[in-house]
This record gives sequence, structure tokens and C-alpha cells, in this order.
Amino acid sequence: MDADLIIIGSGVGGASLAAALAPSGLRILVVEKGRHLLPCPEARDDEAIFLRRYFAPTELWMGSDGTPFVAGNHYAVGGNSKFYGGVMYRYREADFAPRRHPGGTSPGWPLAYADLAPWYDRAERLFRVRGAAGEDPTEPPRSGSYPFPPVPDEPAIATVRRRLSAAGAHPASLPLAIDIDTWLAGGQTGWDAFPNTGRGKIDAETGPLADALACPNVTLLAGAEVVRLETGAGGTRISAAIIRMDGREKPLAARGFALAAGAIQSAALLLKSADAAHPAGLSNGSGQVGRNFMNHNSSAMLTLDPRMKNTSVYQKTLGLNDFYDADPKGRQPLGNVQGLGRITAPVLKANMPWLPMPLARLLAAYAFGWFLQSEDLPDPESRVTWEKGRIVINWKRSNMQAHRSLIRRTRALMRKAGFPLVLVRTFGMRVTSHQCGTARLGTDPRTSVVTPQLRSHEIANLWITDASVLPTSAAVNPALTVCALALRAADGIREALVLPAAAEGMPAEEIIGKTR
Repeated sequence: MDADLIIIGSGVGGASLAAALAPSGLRILVVEKGRHLLPCPEARDDEAIFLRRYFAPTELWMGSDGTPFVAGNHYAVGGNSKFYGGVMYRYREADFAPRRHPGGTSPGWPLAYADLAPWYDRAERLFRVRGAAGEDPTEPPRSGSYPFPPVPDEPAIATVRRRLSAAGAHPASLPLAIDIDTWLAGGQTGWDAFPNTGRGKIDAETGPLADALACPNVTLLAGAEVVRLETGAGGTRISAAIIRMDGREKPLAARGFALAAGAIQSAALLLKSADAAHPAGLSNGSGQVGRNFMNHNSSAMLTLDPRMKNTSVYQKTLGLNDFYDADPKGRQPLGNVQGLGRITAPVLKANMPWLPMPLARLLAAYAFGWFLQSEDLPDPESRVTWEKGRIVINWKRSNMQAHRSLIRRTRALMRKAGFPLVLVRTFGMRVTSHQCGTARLGTDPRTSVVTPQLRSHEIANLWITDASVLPTSAAVNPALTVCALALRAADGIREALVLPAAAEGMPAEEIIGKTR
């Protein structure tokens, strides 16, 4: 055996699971397709990142209309979290129950918020989250304060907070996995969409994976792509992960496998691993692998007041959920509003190529950026498939009525708060941010892929610990929920891998000692 447990993917779900299981003594191998992001001048250069697209992905996926497009996936140790904005929201209590939306009804979870609350606590500690409890009226119950105080508003953002409060809103500090002093020591920039090549952003690599790798029983294999999973006789257990590394394929064997490659790649790997025992793909007796793909309905909003310059460096400290649970008119949930990273001239030019750079600089001097997101509802026909050696995405966008209402309500609020010019750009269907739902958790094997403990209904030694298991997308960033679910699943994985060996005559304590 190459390991007791092989974790496929080093993003939030895989790294969090490795950190949770590291003290068990189990031999854990984390396999990652990408390599480490190394320090370089381009990592803090907005022109290089946004205009020259120095770090842009190149992999092509296919739309259901047959048109190829560049995927929004980054492959690196730490996964997509290397580029994330560090926002670590908890799902709200109502997100776990069936909810009526303008565009339909979300199905709810077989778990309640209370079932995840202790794991949310642990997840916030693992990612060193900064925040302020009690500011957001939609915040769910907590057992205590955040591990660290919030990232401070810069003077211009503090003024925006006061303006929004005066307009009747409830702006609140964003929960952020950011060590702001360490980040700014590396350069005077924001962090949202900037690659983290240092330690100021607590992402999957610099947070939980670093903790895990401090234990001698955890190792990382980077630059290794898992191309398929193979099952043994009977097809009830995975026997090996076949990796491609340096142009060669080789098998890696383990007693357990945890799939955490992301909602799209995890589904694709299960589908392309079809064999005689699983002709529709591994763990796909329900036919649900790849289905129910969700991706937040999202827009960028710029608010400008010609009397007020934006002097901030990083900007992203403020959010509001006034429209999260109830539209003031329709009484149905609309979504979340949060600050974007500082909008600079290269960012504007990259999104509006026709804009002359002098005008881009002028607008950027006054622009405050916002990210608006609404819940995308699960639909079995919204799906990821594997066809002719390529990933195909057929996203059935839903609930756009709610998102359009969120834009209207937010625009009116911003104007009331003193921003007469409000510009909005709604992101297209090929922006794969916050992808989730393709291997949903549930209690019924006929309608779900994994149990609420994230174990496959069909394959005894397979767990899935990324955002593919989310039954609903909610309307806040999913990273903390993915972490909490992975931490919760760790106990079951530990028992499954340690106790069977103990049943063969060796005490569990001795097993753990031998695997250190």
C-alpha cells in the first residue's frame, strides 16, 4: 500500500480533511495535479494578473452547444483558494431548510445548521478567520466570537459603512481568512483574485495543508494528475488511483480514497472511471453524478460619487445581507452583497477592453466595487458530463428573477447612500465560480451520491469532501461550509480505516503507532 488514505486534491476540502486526520497517525498521501505557486513579481502586479493574464488557466472545457471555452479552474497546491477572496461565511440557518425563491424552491438538507455549528467553529479556527459577531442580523447562532478581530476598514470604506447605515442598511464586517499585516508587507495591493505566494492569505495551502504536513505521516505529491480510479473484484471498493506524472502513468494503492478535486473535476473523474461493474461511472447507481450543477448567479457592481475618491488599498472588508432572507417587497430571499477587492485601472480595462486607459484610471479613482450573488437552484438537467475525452458543462441557470431583484434593491440602496452613478455587469454562464452540487449528499441512495457523512453510498472506501456534495448553493461563499463538512467527515473516515485493521487482531493504538 502506498498510503492508508489518498486524498485527491489539495483545495479547501482536501486540505481540511488532511489536517483533521493528521493527528490520527494514518499514512495520508495528498495528490495534487498542480504545483506550488512560487513567489514572483507578477503575483502582486495588477497589470500582469488582469491585463496580461499571467496566471490565467488554459484548459478548455466544452459548452453544451459545442463551443469550447477556457475553464475558470486553477491547478496549484491549495487549489482555487490560492486566488480566492478569503471570505468565510457560514451558511444561514434557513439555508438548510427548504426555501421558496422567486425562481423555485430549494430542497433543503438532511442536516440542520446545529449539526454543523461545532464544525463551523473548528473551521474558523483552522483558517484563522477574522470577523465581528453580532453585526449581521442574518448571522446564525455562534458559540463564541471569531478567532481574531475583523480586518479593519480603511478610511474610505469606513465612510461607505456609515453611509450605508444612514441609508437604513446593516453593513457588517466580512469574515475573512486574511492576516492583513503580513499580506500588506508583501505589497500594497488587495488580495481578491491575486495569487497567494506568501502567507498573508490563509488559503488551503498556507492554512490546513501546512498544518497537516507538519506531521510526518502526511505527504504531498504535486504535479500528479489522477486520470481514473480502478475498483477491485466486485466493484465495491477502489483498489487504485491511476496518476499521470511526467508523461507516465502509475497506480497508487490505499485502503481509502477521498475525492476533493472540485465539483466539476470530481464528477468528471467518477464518470470517466466507468468500468464493467459501474458502466455509468463510479458511485453513480443513482445517475446523480454530474447532475444538479450549481454556480451562483453573480454580478459586479461599481458605485461612484464624484465628490468622494476611493483611497483604499484592499477595500474588501464590508458586506451586507439586508436582502438575504427577504426582499422588502416580495418577501422572498434575494442574496448577498459584499465588497470586491480594490478596483484598479487594469481591472477595469481587462473587463472593458474598449475603455481608454486614462478614463479607466479616472473611474478607478472613484469606483467602489461590489459582488452580488444569488442562489442557483439545483436542477438534474444542469450537469457536468464527460464526452470524447473532454468535460462538457450544461448549466441550466435558475432563479435569475431573484438576482435581478437583488440588483435593483442594491442599486436603490447605493443611490440612497450617496452614489449617483451605479454600473452593473452580470457574469456569463461560463464563469465557474463557487461551483457545487454534482455529487450531492443525502440519505437516499436513489437520489444522492454520498451519505451525510460524505461516504459513497456504493463504494465502501470512497469519500467525497469538496463542494460537489452541497445539496444547495445558498447565496454566500461555500468555502467554510466545505471545510466544516470535511472536518465532520474525518471522524467516520478515521473509524473506517483504523477499526477494521484492529478487528484483525491489532489494537487501534498499536496501528496508529506503526503508521506514524
